[in-house]
Amino acid sequence: MISSYNSTHARYTMPMINGRPDTLLADALTKVSPQAQKKAKDSAQDFEAVFLNSMFSQMTSSVKGEGPFGDTVGTGVWRSMLTDQYSKSFAKAGGIGISNEV
Repeated sequence: MISSYNSTHARYTMPMINGRPDTLLADALTKVSPQAQKKAKDSAQDFEAVFLNSMFSQMTSSVKGEGPFGDTVGTGVWRSMLTDQYSKSFAKAGGIGISNEV
């Protein structure tokens, strides 16, 4: 979790770990370009989306019968597309916290 501190002159972001400011990480981040930080954050978000996709796929693998997909031949394809989109939107919205830790 990252908390923000607004002063009258600048915006400062202090990373937090277990609810406390993480000064070591803050010092390390000053040495990394904003582009590299964004790339790392995007990669962590993609990793979380892959994990969530696996979890959602397992949750829906035994769903049969009535519903939006029924029990047709193409059910697996449509369900996999749906779980893929679910996982991406969950990760983008903050996910379950894996990307913050990665």
